[in-house]
Amino acid sequence: MRVHFIAIGGAAMHNLAIALHLKGFKVTGSDDVVFEPSKSRLAKHGLLPVAEGWHETNISDDLDAVILGMHAKADNPELLKAQALNIPIYSYPEYIYEQSKQKKRIVVGGSHGKTTITSMILHVLKYHKKDFDYLVGAQIEGFDNMVGLSDAPLIIIEGDEYLASPIDRRPKFHLYKAHVGIISGVAWDHINVFPTFENYKEQFTKFIDTIEPDGTLIYCEDDADLKALVNNYSNTKSLKILPYVAHEAIIKFGKTFLLDSEKEQLPLEIFGAHNLMNLNAAKLACLEAGINEKEFYEAIKSFKGAARRLEKLAENDDAVIYKDFAHSPSKLKATVEAVKQQYPERKLIACIELHTFSSLNRNFLNEYAYTLNHADEAIVLIDDKVVKQKGMEAFTEQEIFDAFKSKDIKFFNQPEKIKAYLLTFQLRDANLLLMSSGNFGGIDLVTLAKKLLHN
Repeated sequence: MRVHFIAIGGAAMHNLAIALHLKGFKVTGSDDVVFEPSKSRLAKHGLLPVAEGWHETNISDDLDAVILGMHAKADNPELLKAQALNIPIYSYPEYIYEQSKQKKRIVVGGSHGKTTITSMILHVLKYHKKDFDYLVGAQIEGFDNMVGLSDAPLIIIEGDEYLASPIDRRPKFHLYKAHVGIISGVAWDHINVFPTFENYKEQFTKFIDTIEPDGTLIYCEDDADLKALVNNYSNTKSLKILPYVAHEAIIKFGKTFLLDSEKEQLPLEIFGAHNLMNLNAAKLACLEAGINEKEFYEAIKSFKGAARRLEKLAENDDAVIYKDFAHSPSKLKATVEAVKQQYPERKLIACIELHTFSSLNRNFLNEYAYTLNHADEAIVLIDDKVVKQKGMEAFTEQEIFDAFKSKDIKFFNQPEKIKAYLLTFQLRDANLLLMSSGNFGGIDLVTLAKKLLHN
C-alpha cells in the first residue's frame, strides 16, 4: 500500500504515518511546518518531508490513498490534484476505521477524561499481555507511538468530537462505529464549531446512534446533562447501557487507596474524584474486553497517569508543583478540586492560562464561573500576544472577575509578569497548580518550579 499524508505533522497524523510505516506501507507526507516532537519522530523513521510546503508532484495516480489532516485547507493544491485523479481521500479517523473494520472497537468519547480513560484501558491490557491496537491522544509510559496497528482482534480508540478534516465536517468519533462506546461527560466545548450547548450535546446523541447494534454504552451518570441525554435516547438497537460513578476510595497521608469489592485497600499512583470516575469507566470497558475484575485491580495499581495530566514538576516535604493540560471549565474545576481534596491541609495556588479559541470567546467565558473556588489563591493569565495572534480583543481585569465570579483573582496579560509574581511565593505547606493547553508564553516551568521550592 502506498499512502500520502497531507499535513503529516499533526499529533495524530504523524503517529498514524509511523504506525503504517511500521506495518510495511510505503508512506510519504507533506506539511507547511512541522514542530517538535513530530519533527524528530518523523525524521527517526525517514518520514520527514524533504522540503516544507505543498507540492503537486507529491500526488500521483499510483497512490492507494491520501490521508488529509485538519491543518490543511480545502483549497490545498495536493488535495485538489488528488481529487482530480480520483484517488481515495480519507480523514485519519476514516482511515483508522478502514484498518479496524474486522476488529472489536472500543471508542472513548466525552468532553473530558478521554485520554486518561483510554490510557488506563491500554495500561491494563498491556499489563496482561493482551493483543490489541490503539489510538490515544497523549504519550503513555510503555508505548513508543500513539497509534498501534496490527492484526489484533481489538482496538481501543480515543474518540475526539472535533471535526474530521477540512472536507469532512463530521466529528471524528462518529466515524469509528464502536461496539463499546464510552461517554465521560458533556460539557460545552469547541464553541467555534458547536455554537450552542444543544448543538454540542446533539453530537453525543449521534455518537450513540453510531454504536453497532447489540453493542454497549458506558456513561457517567454523575453528569446530569449526560444522564438526561441517555435517558431520553430511544434505544432501538438493543444496546447494553452501563452507568458509572466515581470508584470508592479513601485518602490517607496524601495518597489515594482504592477499595475493591472486598474493601481491600489498593494504593494508587493517581488521585482525584475525576480520575476515580475515569477508572470506573476503564474498568467497565476492560470487562467488555475480557479482563476480569481481579485482573483489572492488579494492573491499575501501577498506572501513573497520562502525559500532561497532573504532571509533577517538583516536590519536597512541604510542597508539590503540578502542571496540567486542563483548559476547559469542567477540566479546570475537576483538577483544582482533586489537588485540594488530596492535600486539604495545604494552601492551593491555582494558575490557569486561557489559550484556546473557545476559552477566549466572550460568549463562552462565563462558563468558567466558580471553577477556581476551591483554590486559596487563583491566578489567570491571558497572554496579549496570543489574543492578538488569534485576531481577538484583549480582556479587562473586570471581565475576568465577572466571568469567574470572583474579585479575589489575580489577572495578568503578560507571561513575564505572572512569572515575577509567582517567584514572590514561599511554598511552605502549599501546592502550586499550573494549568494550560498552551505553554505560559514559553516560560521554563521546570526551572521555575525548582526556584520556587528553594525560595
